[in-house]
Amino acid sequence: MSGKVTDQSDGAPLPGVSVTVEGTSRATITDAAGNFTISAPTGGKLIFSLVGMITKTAPVGSGPINVSLSEDTKALSEVVVVGYGTQKKSVVTGSISSVKAKDLETMPINRVEQALQGRTAGVSVSTSNGQPGSASTVRIRGYTTFARDGSNDPLWVVDGVIVDNGGIGYINQSDIASIEVLKDAASQAIYGARAANGVIIVTTKAGKSGLSINYNAFYGTSAPAKKLDLLNASQYAMIRNEAAVNAGLPAPYANPDSYGVGTDWQSTVFNDDARRQTHEFSVSGGGEKSTFYTSFGYIDQEGIVASPISAWNRANVRINSTFTPAKWLTFGENLGYSHSVLNSLGNTNSEFGGPLSSAIHLDPLTPIVETDPAKINASPYTIPNIIRDPNGNPYGISPVVGQEMSNPLAYIQTRLGNFTWDHNIVGNTFAEVKPIQDLTIRSTLGTKLAFYGEDAFTPLYYLSSSGPNTKASFHRIQNYAIAYSFENTIAYNKILGKHNFNIIVGQGLYMDNNVRRTDVTFNNVIATNFDDANLNYKPIATDRTADGSDGTLHKVNSLFSRVTYNYDEKYLFTGIIRRDGSSNFGSNNKFGYFPSFSAGWVPTKESFWPENKAVNFLKIRGGYGVTGNDRIGEFSYVSLVGSGRNYTFGTTDQSSIGWSLTAPSNPDLKWEETRSTNLGFDATLFTNFNLTFEYFKKKTVGILQYPPVPGYLGWAGNSARNAGDMQNTGVEIELGYHKTFGELNFGVNGNASFLKNKVTKLLPGIQFVDDNQQTFQTMGAITRTEIGHAFGEFYGYDMLGIFQNQAEIDNYKSPNGVVLQPNAKPGDVKFANLNGNDAIEAGDRTFIGSPIPKMTYGVTVNLGYKAFDFVVFGTGVAGNQIFQGIRRLDVTYGNYQTDILNRWTPGNPSNTNPRIVEQDLNGNYIKFTKLYLQNGDFFRIKTMQLGYNLPRATIQKIGAQKCRIYLMSENLFTFTKYTGYDPEIGGTVLGIDRGIYPQARSFMIGLNVGF
Repeated sequence: MSGKVTDQSDGAPLPGVSVTVEGTSRATITDAAGNFTISAPTGGKLIFSLVGMITKTAPVGSGPINVSLSEDTKALSEVVVVGYGTQKKSVVTGSISSVKAKDLETMPINRVEQALQGRTAGVSVSTSNGQPGSASTVRIRGYTTFARDGSNDPLWVVDGVIVDNGGIGYINQSDIASIEVLKDAASQAIYGARAANGVIIVTTKAGKSGLSINYNAFYGTSAPAKKLDLLNASQYAMIRNEAAVNAGLPAPYANPDSYGVGTDWQSTVFNDDARRQTHEFSVSGGGEKSTFYTSFGYIDQEGIVASPISAWNRANVRINSTFTPAKWLTFGENLGYSHSVLNSLGNTNSEFGGPLSSAIHLDPLTPIVETDPAKINASPYTIPNIIRDPNGNPYGISPVVGQEMSNPLAYIQTRLGNFTWDHNIVGNTFAEVKPIQDLTIRSTLGTKLAFYGEDAFTPLYYLSSSGPNTKASFHRIQNYAIAYSFENTIAYNKILGKHNFNIIVGQGLYMDNNVRRTDVTFNNVIATNFDDANLNYKPIATDRTADGSDGTLHKVNSLFSRVTYNYDEKYLFTGIIRRDGSSNFGSNNKFGYFPSFSAGWVPTKESFWPENKAVNFLKIRGGYGVTGNDRIGEFSYVSLVGSGRNYTFGTTDQSSIGWSLTAPSNPDLKWEETRSTNLGFDATLFTNFNLTFEYFKKKTVGILQYPPVPGYLGWAGNSARNAGDMQNTGVEIELGYHKTFGELNFGVNGNASFLKNKVTKLLPGIQFVDDNQQTFQTMGAITRTEIGHAFGEFYGYDMLGIFQNQAEIDNYKSPNGVVLQPNAKPGDVKFANLNGNDAIEAGDRTFIGSPIPKMTYGVTVNLGYKAFDFVVFGTGVAGNQIFQGIRRLDVTYGNYQTDILNRWTPGNPSNTNPRIVEQDLNGNYIKFTKLYLQNGDFFRIKTMQLGYNLPRATIQKIGAQKCRIYLMSENLFTFTKYTGYDPEIGGTVLGIDRGIYPQARSFMIGLNVGF
C-alpha cells in the first residue's frame, strides 16, 4: 500500500509522518515528498500521526491513499523540546515549562531572557538595569552555589549550541520558535555537569514548504516612570542648617526660604522623549527537497538617562536551512549573526559618580550653567579645561558637594562618542542518516565566535576638585573568543502495539574560554574630541601603554544516554545518565556521573476512572536526579605559580620580580553536586482549566569555596575545597483558563512560585562565607551567608527605636551597668545590644532581611473579539527587602530624598527616623540598620497591547494574508512601596540599590504584515 500525505493548509508535502497499521507494530515514515509505502491488509486501517498535527485514520483499499493533515493548535502547544529530541507534553515526566512563538509575537522584547519573566513558574528574571541592551539575571529554583558571578546562571542551549548568559543577547526574538526551561534534575541530567542551575533550550524557527513573508515593526518613545522626591533648594538649606546646629556648628544659610525651588538636577539627565524602534523581516519557504528560514532584524533604542551617552542598536541576520536529497539523508545548518553598538553610562547601579548619581547628590543651590560674571571670573571657573555649554558659559560646579559628583551635562561632554561593540556568530551544521527504519544517526558541529571591544576618548577637563583630567587619552580594547561543540547521537524509536520506546545514546566534545584580549592606551594625544582621536597619532613611547591576556581553555568530554518508555501514554518512565570529564578538575575526580529517573501515571486513562466533567485529564509525576557545576577558576586543583612576590639581593635597593606557589593543591577537588527531587501533577479541569502543581527539593553538596589558609604556612592564596551545602525548597503553581463566548475569546494564565533557600553546611570552624559578602562604603559588610540562613541575607544592627530624651540614653545600659551609647543624643538610634558586652560593636549585628523573594508570580490576560485583540501581562515579587543605598555616606553635603523631612525633631518625636546631624557620632546613618531596608514587593504591568486585524478582503488586494496594527505600552504601572527608582534590581548582586538606572515606561505603535 502506498500514498502521500500533505499539509491541509497549503497542500505542501509532509515529511516525517508516522504511518502505522492499526493493531500491529508495522510502521513507516513519509519521505521528504510526503510519500510512504507500507504492507497492510485490505480492509485494515492506517493511522497517520505527526507531532503538531491532528491524527487521522484511513481505511486500506485497492488504490493509493492520499491524506491531508491539519494543524492541531492545541497539540502544538503541548510539544516540548527535552534536549536532543522532542516529546509530547502529555508524556513528559520531568518539570519543563515552555514559551512558544505565539507568546512572543509583537512583544517589545530586546533580549531572550525577558521572554521568561513572569511567564514560567520557578524562574526568576530580574533586569540588571534599564540601560538599553542590558542583560537580565535568571535564576531557576533558587541558588545552587555561593559565588556571585555567573556561577548561578542557567545553561543556555540555542539550536544545540551552548551560549553563556551574557552572550544570549544576539538572538532576535522573532526568530524564536520555542523556549523550554528544564527545571528539575530528571530533565536536566542529559546536560550533566553544567546543568545544576537549570537549562534553557532555545529553538529557532525552521522553514516550511511554500513561501511565507513577514514584516513586524514598532516605533515609540520612552520616559522615566518615576523620579525621586528630592529636596528643593529651600528644604535643602533648612536641613543643612539643622544638621549643623545639631552638631554645635553655625548654620551655613541665613534665610533658607529665599532660595526657592532651585535646580532640578534630575531634569538634566532624564529624557522624556527617548526614541526606540524595531524592524523584523523574515522569509520562509521551500519544497520537497529543502526548506529555509531567513530573517533580518534591527533595533535602535535611546536610553532615558543621559541619552547622548546611553543608546544601543543591534542588527541580526539568521539563515536556517534543511536539505533532504534522499529519504535516508537530511542535513542543514542554523546560523545566526548579530552586531551591536552600545553607548553606555558605565555606572548603571553605583553610588560612585556618573550622571545619575550626581543628579541625586548635587545640591539644588548650584545652577546648571553659571552666568554670574563675578563667579565666572573666580576659582574654580578660571581653572583650565572647564567644560562649557554651546554659549560659552561654564557648567555649574558645586562648592559643597565633591568626591566624584559633577555636573551631569558637563560629564556627558567628556564621554561623547565612546562605545562598546560586538560581533557574534553562533550556529551549527548537522547531518542525519536513517540507515534503517526507526534508527537515526545525527552529528552536529556547533560554534560561537565573538569579536568585541571598546573605543573610548577622554579629553582634558575639569569637573570638580576631585576629578580633573590633565592628559587627553584614547583607549581601545579588542577581544576575540571562540567556543565549539561536537556531538554525535544515535536514536532508536520503536512502537510495539501500545508500547512506545525511545533510546538515545550520545557523545560530546566541548571547548570554551579560548579568549584573547588586547588593551592599548595612548596618552597626551592631540585630539580634542572622539571623532578626531585614533591610533595613528602616536605620542612618545612613555605615553603608550599596552596590556593583554589569554584565556585558559575549558574542555568537557561527555557520554550520555536517555531511555523513555510509555505504555498507551498511561504509564511513563524516563531514565538518564551522563558521564562528564572536565579540565577544571584533577585526576582524582576528573569524571563525574549524573543519573536521573522520573516516572508518571495518567489515572484518567485507566478503565476504572469514571467519566466526569470535573477532571478531564490527570497526570501524576515525580523524579530524582543529580546534576553538576564545574564553574570555578581553571586549575584550582593544583598549585599555580604567581608573580608579585618581589625581593632584593644583597644590600642593593633594586627589587627583582619574584614568583612562588599561590596555594596548596587539592587533587580531590570535585564537582558541585545538586540532588533534586520533584513531585507534581498536571490536570485539565472542567474542560477549560489547566492546572500544574509541583513541589521540589534541591540540595547542592560540596559547594566550592576558598577557605583561608593559615598565614604561617607561607601561601599567598587560599586552596579551593568542596566545603558547603545549600538547599532550595519550594512550590510552583500554574493555572490557566480559556473559553470562547460567541465571538469573544477569553484566556487568562497565571503562575506563582514559592521559594525557601537555606545554607545547611560549612566547614568545621567556619561561621560564614566571607568571600561573597557585599559591602557598602564605611558600613563594611552588609550581607552574610551563614548556616541556617538564606544565601546573602542582609546583616546589620537591630534598631530598637529612637531615644526620645536624655533619661532613656542614661538608662540604656549593659548587664554590667555601663551606658551603651554615651555619644547619643535625643533623636538618635537605639541599637540592640545582642551580645551583652559593654558597647555597641560588630558582634551585635544580626540578620535583618533577605533580598531573595519568597514569591514570584505573573499573570497574562488575552481577549479577542472579531478583528480586535487585547493582551495585558503583569509580573511581580513578594517577601524580599531592598537595601536602599542611593545616598553616599561620605558626601556630607549631598542632597536628600524628602523622607528626611519626617526626621526626629523635638516637635516631631519620630520613633523610626533619627535626627539629622552633621557629625554622626552615634552612627545613625553610618551603621547598617533596617533604616536602609525597604519592602521590595511590587507588581508591574509589564505589557499592555491592543491590536486590530484589517479585513481579509482589504488586504488581499495587495497580496497579504494578514495585516495587524497595534498600540502597546511597556512598564505602564508599577505598584510598590519602594521609594527608589525601580524595585526590580537584578545583576550579580540581588536587592542592593546604589542608584540603579531605572527601566523606562514606553508607548509604541506597531505593524505586522504577512504574505
